Amino acid sequence: MNAIRIFCWGLSCALLISLNACAQDFIQSGPMNGYSEMREAAVWVQMNDACIVELHYWPEDEPDKMKRSLAKSADPEKAYAVHLIANDLEPGTSYRYKILANGEEQNGEQEYRFRTQVLWQYRSDPPDVRFAAGSCAFVNEEEYDRPGRAYGDAYHIFERMADAQPDMTLWLGDNVYFREVDWFSRSGMLSRYTHARSLPELQRLLHTGQHYAIWDDHDYGPNDAVGVFPHKDKAKEAFELFWANNGYGLDGTGGVSGFFQFADADFFLLDNRWHRTDYNQKGAEHRMLSKEQIDWLVQNLAFSRAPFKFVAVGSQVLNDAAVWENYANYPEERQYLLDRIADEGIKGVVFLTGDRHHSELCKVEHKGVVMYDLTLSPLTSGTHEGGDAATSNRVEGTLYNERNFGLLEITGPRKERVLTMRLMNNQGEEVWRRSLNAADWK
Repeated sequence: MNAIRIFCWGLSCALLISLNACAQDFIQSGPMNGYSEMREAAVWVQMNDACIVELHYWPEDEPDKMKRSLAKSADPEKAYAVHLIANDLEPGTSYRYKILANGEEQNGEQEYRFRTQVLWQYRSDPPDVRFAAGSCAFVNEEEYDRPGRAYGDAYHIFERMADAQPDMTLWLGDNVYFREVDWFSRSGMLSRYTHARSLPELQRLLHTGQHYAIWDDHDYGPNDAVGVFPHKDKAKEAFELFWANNGYGLDGTGGVSGFFQFADADFFLLDNRWHRTDYNQKGAEHRMLSKEQIDWLVQNLAFSRAPFKFVAVGSQVLNDAAVWENYANYPEERQYLLDRIADEGIKGVVFLTGDRHHSELCKVEHKGVVMYDLTLSPLTSGTHEGGDAATSNRVEGTLYNERNFGLLEITGPRKERVLTMRLMNNQGEEVWRRSLNAADWK
């Protein structure tokens, strides 16, 4: 009888272990920390099968205060991607969380955390902020890639970004690369996102700090695609499924533009594809952003009290070489944007751009107003010798032609904030750094 009991107990344990092991198999990629505000935060996760998903979260070291998100269905029609919202949060608090699928915990040995933003206004100096940024992330898939040498490489850069422990990561477009098999179908686009997002080297970064994104041509449509791309609605749906920004698009104008604030810095997310026209076409209005988007941007820049106002856009803005897809190919609209910023006397504007497969810092003084453009590219895609298109606006010593990411820090007292921009190679080593003092800004 005892032998039978021992056998049954052992069988029960084996069954329990087997069931627990199965419970770990639902997550395809993520979780990824999306936007975070003072009282609310988003967590994104992609599952690999239909299930009911929940987020359980609690203040660090206070598991007795656990709360639950609304349960969501992982739907095959949505690539099993789920946005979970944590609400009723407290500012400046670190929260631990776990993902449950059909009531079973999915974390395994992982510990996941997000942090709400600090309520510093009228109380203290703003907190220091560290954020990473980059563009052009190509993940190989041999059967669908073009023949020849693989275009993507050095995926360990995502591990080095995670090692830097950024409070936030800003993805500057070409975050995935649609291939010919993806361009014209919703299924293709969702498959491409799934493949890229499932990269093992990426997973730790996804739950390190918060994540925000813009897009460029390769996560919008074909190479150099413009606003008439017939399937841009499918691309926007895919973008919204796989990113967790706090809003997408301006009222009535479509696209994926938006805004968020992090500590005392303002971030304006621009869409350089939805309204774009082909600058080679004759007899057509030449625009990259649209007057409506520029006017929205300038009005909000003028309203902003942030010492540094970051404008994220896929194409280079201040590089004055009219090559590839630089804004210099749209001289009238570019002039309108720079004139509006200068005429309003807006200080502290830093464009964050990608696309070019090299990195550099550009500087322009226009009508007495200084602006910067930090280009960060590529993360894992092929590189390009950026010196072949010289710009008079490049800051000496900042051109870099290898895979890299940016690491930016904002520090100091409220009225003496300093922005330190560091370019990091794919081993996480510093290539160069430049600092800007808000108090000295012209």
